[in-house]
Amino acid sequence: MPKPIQSDQRYMPGLDGLRALAVLAVIAFHEQFSWAPGGLLGVGVFFTLSGYLITDLLLSQFRAHGKLRLGEFWLRRARRLLPALFVMLAVITAWVTIADRARLSSLRGAVGGAAGYYSNWYLIVTHESYFSRFAPAQPLDHLWSLAVEEQFYLIWPWLLLLGILAIRHRPKYLPWLALPTLALAAGSAALMLALYHPGYDPTRVYEGTDTRAAGLLIGAALAMVWSSERAAGTSRAWRVGLDGPAFAGLAVIFLMVWRVGQYSAFLYKGGLVVLSVATAAVLAGAAVPGSVVGRALGWRPLRWLGVRSYGIYLWHYPVIVLTTPANGVISLPRAAAQIAASIGLAALSWKYVEEPVRHGALGRLWTTLRAGRLRQAGWTSLAATGAAGGVLVVSCIGLAGALPEPSGAAASALGGDSALAASTNTVTKAHKPADLKSAAGKKTGDDKAGAMTSNQLRTSCRSVAHIGDSTSEGLISDDYLPNWRDRITARYEDVGVQTVYFNITGARSVVEVLPGTTNGVQAMQGLKQEGFHGCWVIALGTNDTADVAVGSNVGLATRIQRMMAQAQGMPVMWVNVISLLSSGPYEEANMQKWDAALLRACPHYPNMRVLDWAALARPWMFINDGIHYTSPGYAVRARDIADGLARAFPQTGRSPGCEVE
Repeated sequence: MPKPIQSDQRYMPGLDGLRALAVLAVIAFHEQFSWAPGGLLGVGVFFTLSGYLITDLLLSQFRAHGKLRLGEFWLRRARRLLPALFVMLAVITAWVTIADRARLSSLRGAVGGAAGYYSNWYLIVTHESYFSRFAPAQPLDHLWSLAVEEQFYLIWPWLLLLGILAIRHRPKYLPWLALPTLALAAGSAALMLALYHPGYDPTRVYEGTDTRAAGLLIGAALAMVWSSERAAGTSRAWRVGLDGPAFAGLAVIFLMVWRVGQYSAFLYKGGLVVLSVATAAVLAGAAVPGSVVGRALGWRPLRWLGVRSYGIYLWHYPVIVLTTPANGVISLPRAAAQIAASIGLAALSWKYVEEPVRHGALGRLWTTLRAGRLRQAGWTSLAATGAAGGVLVVSCIGLAGALPEPSGAAASALGGDSALAASTNTVTKAHKPADLKSAAGKKTGDDKAGAMTSNQLRTSCRSVAHIGDSTSEGLISDDYLPNWRDRITARYEDVGVQTVYFNITGARSVVEVLPGTTNGVQAMQGLKQEGFHGCWVIALGTNDTADVAVGSNVGLATRIQRMMAQAQGMPVMWVNVISLLSSGPYEEANMQKWDAALLRACPHYPNMRVLDWAALARPWMFINDGIHYTSPGYAVRARDIADGLARAFPQTGRSPGCEVE
């Protein structure tokens, strides 16, 4: 919180220090520092702090003027928040337009959500999971939290006004408004608890305004009973008495940042409420002039960072996302450079955008333009204006779609998610003999060369159902594999398959169900209801390992058993999994657990075989996310899965062992 422009507002330096700690925790989380798995909780600290400051500001206006003056409040919020946001959006969009066009298609919707402050609901409605996806991160994903705060700024003043009207003639009862406020907070926490299910994607409860309102409302309730004005007039005894709970609150915050990760069920079962209460204890102590905790948090370097924390938060995530390989190992020099760049950009934003606008720069600029005195500006101002105009033009070109975007294959190489990598839309296609012949009629001389398999293998499987997640989507995509002979449909035909059914859904697992999709068990049930009888190729497990790693109560062996039960003795070939990642729920160590579970289960099912894709895959086949594949990688994967099926269930019977290479 920078020093207020209006003299009737009180500046509390300790709160700026708390802002600094919160934003540093968020940066540590996004830099994937192992000592800060709960760094995302810095956002929760921001929520409680914002709830306190906004409510304190509105109530101080009411006490001073007898009304809330909402028009003035919203205008000041717009001046404080919008200019820096719009500058960041323009610069990032221009950067992506010039250097990373594979991201443009997804960026357009994200820019709209950011500009309209509905990013959180945009991500929820479009089923972009914060937890169960492994596509490359997008540079504006962090703006969901700003959307929650802005929605609070729009809705909360009206609710507060209703409360004030209810006690208008009895202002001494104003602190009692904390009770209904806490009741609303309890309702928000209860809704989070009701909507959260362990092992299922928690994005809805994590980013929903209704489920995250508790943190903001706890801060608001504190402002009603412990306003900055009241804190300023407290005695020494109060200062001493509040320092203890404040330091205890800081200890709780640090402990949760250190020990409570983003996948912990504790967060959604009351952990975020504990964080908000701890933050409120720190706020109560830091608001008192002369308190020890206030002086500690008001340390000048912390205060400097806290004043610029809004800009730091805006810039840090795009900087990290756009300069970090998705499957790159943690690099301290790179992280240090990213943090320095983020703080530097925020400092420039504060000096040349935020602070001037707060002091009326837009009004002065409008006056200058109306008076026609722009020519009197110096070369520096004209150059800055020209550069800003150029950035704006480039960003508008990108958002308008005036430039061609890379194809799916190129997008994969760039690490963009405009390809199929993160799709959550079910794709169900049936390829019957007529379809295969029709497509085969398009062969060229080059196609014939690509059609030759390494060993002219043949399978006894005449009808195949391929159940997969997003690691299978590129196998049937003409964007990834424009040559039809490279796609898995043709590869299956090469080994003797006559009919192929595909049921492929991004982010699919055996048990968990994302909105608008089916899980693996449901996919098998649906195909059997349509009369399918033949061989199954199951290319699942990547998401299952992650779901188990983050707390699902359905183990790996149970997941395999449920799919095998659906097969009812029909031949099944599982494709095992591999990752290049070294940390997180999708790390290779978790993939190896799934692969081991497949091999343990296989001897119990005579109809089961396991293709050891993990032994066949090579690092050059992967895109930057360390999970999905390049076009050449998908071509190899298609060939190896089809050849593996022929080895697992050859024309003369079945392979003698469980594992197929």
